[in-house]
Amino acid sequence: MSGGPDSVALLGALVALRRSSARWRALPLRALHIDHQLQPASAAWARQCRRLGRALGVPVTVRRVEVRRGKGLSLEAEARRARRAAFAAALRPGEALLTAHHLDDQLETMLLMLMRGAGVDGLAAMPSVMPCGAGWMLRPLLGSTRAELEAFVARRRLPVVIDETNRDERFDRNYLRRQVTPSLRARWPAAAAVAARSALRLGEARALLADLAQTDLARGDPAGAGAALDLAVLEGLSAARQRNALRAWLRGQGASMPDAVHLERIRVELRAARADAQPVVRWGGGEVRRFRGRLYLLSTDTAPHAVGAVDRVPASHGWDWARRRAHPLGPGRGRLRLVPDPSGPIARAALPSRLTVRTRLPGARVALREGGPRRGLGELMRAAGVLPWERDRLPVVCAGDRIVAVPGVLVSAAFAAPSDASGAGRLRLIWEDAPAVLAAR
Repeated sequence: MSGGPDSVALLGALVALRRSSARWRALPLRALHIDHQLQPASAAWARQCRRLGRALGVPVTVRRVEVRRGKGLSLEAEARRARRAAFAAALRPGEALLTAHHLDDQLETMLLMLMRGAGVDGLAAMPSVMPCGAGWMLRPLLGSTRAELEAFVARRRLPVVIDETNRDERFDRNYLRRQVTPSLRARWPAAAAVAARSALRLGEARALLADLAQTDLARGDPAGAGAALDLAVLEGLSAARQRNALRAWLRGQGASMPDAVHLERIRVELRAARADAQPVVRWGGGEVRRFRGRLYLLSTDTAPHAVGAVDRVPASHGWDWARRRAHPLGPGRGRLRLVPDPSGPIARAALPSRLTVRTRLPGARVALREGGPRRGLGELMRAAGVLPWERDRLPVVCAGDRIVAVPGVLVSAAFAAPSDASGAGRLRLIWEDAPAVLAAR
């Protein structure tokens, strides 16, 4: 609930429905307000939403979000991204989030997508039902106009938030709302309703393209393309079907869609690069890399800042693993934990009480079995199938200057549990919430 007329109308209608229907009265109802912290008055708006919730008997949760700003970033797009992430995080399993998008919003969205050169997916605008986090997002007001919602609020004398930035025509949607759509309605009074019919037909086309993409992706992966896309899937497809499959794969990984130029670079450049190359295509929403005939998506938060860049993990205070404390590895990298395990490969007695976690140890060598040869750490990572861009970022657990283990890759013979060691003396190194670091098999 933003506190504006649209969301207040939706909340008021839901409360009225609960009061008039025994069926609806049993359903739990709560409201969510997203504070983007972009306006000095945002805290006051949150308080007003809470007051309205108390008056209507609906609990209101306020979530504050950080909106990224910077050169090349759209404030509207970043606010929308932060808001959607907050929606997804707030939804409990099985819950439905109802938003107040209406008929005029649908027209504005279609016009925005048209001006951005969008294809069928964008021009289909907003669906009435879509997955969101652990639940669903529903848009029950897509058949109602803005004027109808404002009239509903006025009749019930419900207080609303007035956001003056909605008058700022530097923002594309505001410009369309104030300058373009009034002219369209003056010429074609049913413009919004007609556009909504087109959106429904385009939505059907979108669903057909999605089905075709899943059929194509399943050619190389019967269970559906996973985190890595086998390039063999694209062979033999027309260029249009290749683009369709790539969009579906990227969307399935939660990526923000690249523009047409970057999508074409992914389709053509990554496939055409030399077999021993490590090509990459970057755009604002992340990057795609190729390795061993597969494509990998790295999000903006987890991708290396440049080819060969090193993200060092925190190690300055060591790791007090004996107190069962997890060791954080930084944003998007998860954490390490040593846990008792009767079949664990690490000998508890061989470890000091404090360890360190490092990255990139040039020239480091380690033996995997007692009396065996010492092999280069980089060689062992390659043999284990560690992705090239992850090798310099992989956490290496050390006792002083000696390597103990690399999660998912190796345990040094010097710290390995003997075959006859009891279960009580064995540990396993767990990498919680780990990113994908091994090549797909």
